[in-house]
Amino acid sequence: MIRFVLAAALSVLAILPARAAVEIQEVTTPGGFTAWLVEENSIPFAAIEIRFMGGASLDPEGKRGAVNLMMALLEEGSGDMDAQAFAEAREELATTIRFDSSDDDVSVSLRFLTENRDASVDLLTQALTEPSFDQDALDRVREQVLSGIRSNQTDPSAIARETFYRLAWGDHPYGSRSDGTTESVMSLTRDDMFDAHARTISKDRVFVGAVGNINADELAMVLDRILGELPETGAPQAPDGTYQAPVGITTVPFETPQSVALFGHEGIARDDPDFFTAFVVNEIFGSAGFESRLMQEIRVKRGLTYGIGAYLAPRDRGALILGQVATAGERMTETIEALRAEWARIAEEGVTEEELEAAKTYLTGAYPLRFDGNATIARIMVGMQMDGLPIDYIATRNDNVNAVTLEEARRVAARIYRPEDLHIVVVGAPEGLEPGN
Repeated sequence: MIRFVLAAALSVLAILPARAAVEIQEVTTPGGFTAWLVEENSIPFAAIEIRFMGGASLDPEGKRGAVNLMMALLEEGSGDMDAQAFAEAREELATTIRFDSSDDDVSVSLRFLTENRDASVDLLTQALTEPSFDQDALDRVREQVLSGIRSNQTDPSAIARETFYRLAWGDHPYGSRSDGTTESVMSLTRDDMFDAHARTISKDRVFVGAVGNINADELAMVLDRILGELPETGAPQAPDGTYQAPVGITTVPFETPQSVALFGHEGIARDDPDFFTAFVVNEIFGSAGFESRLMQEIRVKRGLTYGIGAYLAPRDRGALILGQVATAGERMTETIEALRAEWARIAEEGVTEEELEAAKTYLTGAYPLRFDGNATIARIMVGMQMDGLPIDYIATRNDNVNAVTLEEARRVAARIYRPEDLHIVVVGAPEGLEPGN
């Protein structure tokens, strides 16, 4: 019966009108934690998103993959529960608890029915504060991670990403995969899991968003229960990365029908005053839609690929502008020539008034569609906090889009697209393409 009610609640969420106006209130708990809350009482359901800044970038030297493995183990047993008992308790409550990690944060997602709030919170609190990291669970999950690493070693796109990031960031944590290498993951011990937990999950780096059938007082009580027993501080944050990839081409021979290219250079930070304009400009240049410059010039006009795009990739310790394309080996040289020409053209000519107005219309019209469920809104609010955005950002975001002028767009295009710095990693068997060209 509980599972049926949750399914019905989720189906209601799916058909709720898009919420262009989201009313956010800031909640401060007696324990000193701050959260953003959107109270929505139409159904007896709530979602809480918790993130701890730092993430896998806090892996100790020689222990790459420790945070990733630790987070995967949090649902594999805690307190007096083994993995099966934890899964059964979660199923009985019709509660969703998910743990994830990236280089910049570790995240905890909780969704629950109002009637099961207290039991769901207790289950999550136990997982966060009393992880067992049993050896049998560690060995089982380690093998799952190793399977993913082995799979990536035969995936051209994964190889391209790993190569580009290594060239871009060197020895910085951004220069290697957060799930580690076969060697580093094999060396991880149970003690390393407790150490990774202590390094990343602490009171001094937490951000919270909550949406649904929960009020400010209830949220304050819940958060103090979940977070109150955590350590006060974790490991120091990682230093900023230094971009170091040279201009040119790196080729990685690989037998595959289609070659894959990952391209880009240093980008623009999320807190840079020009970031918003850069976001609008890149919608014109490299969005996934057919109207973008790259798609028009390289797919529609030349038929060189099924898809190509570029995107801003700001992270806490460094930023990139990246893009990807796949094409037949004999067409990769021509594709790269066209890509370089477009990269230079956007820098030299900027965008047109017509392109700018079309991008504004799309971006402002599509934005409300993002707010399609409690969990989604909770994630958005946490991201806003971590990016240092104001609490009224959702209400003012479209005004910021419409305020971008043609002069600003052309100036920022010349700033952020630097053809003289463009590096391209090609994985496959491209014909007539030499490294460094």
